[in-house]
Amino acid sequence: MLQPARTKFRKTHKGRNRGMATRGCFLNFGEFGLQALTRGTVTARQIEACRLSMARLLKKGGKVFVRFFPDKPITKKPLETRQGKGKGPVEAWGAVIKPGRVLFEIGGVEEVLAKEALKLASDKLSVRSQIVSREKFRGA
Repeated sequence: MLQPARTKFRKTHKGRNRGMATRGCFLNFGEFGLQALTRGTVTARQIEACRLSMARLLKKGGKVFVRFFPDKPITKKPLETRQGKGKGPVEAWGAVIKPGRVLFEIGGVEEVLAKEALKLASDKLSVRSQIVSREKFRGA
């Protein structure tokens, strides 16, 4: 699974997820992509599940580009633990997603197969998303 090789600090503040995505909003590598419509956090396990399902459907045809990386540690206190005594250990790694961010791109396959693969991926994510194509961005 994806996680940073090393970080400056083990745990980070939760922070606030406001505004629209200003970078990573356009297709750069493939012909079709999956664009986030809502904000949230996507874990490394979800990214890996999406990547595997798309790769399984494409069967060595085409290429899948993952356009985001889980670099934020998600901590959790153990069950039935009293409050206090500090922050819990790192449970998972996640990526903060803002609306408009392109999450995955697919290139080198026909439209029907690409849309089917991206639909599979969108079902596994915790944020709502839409399928976009290069023609959509050219028309806008």
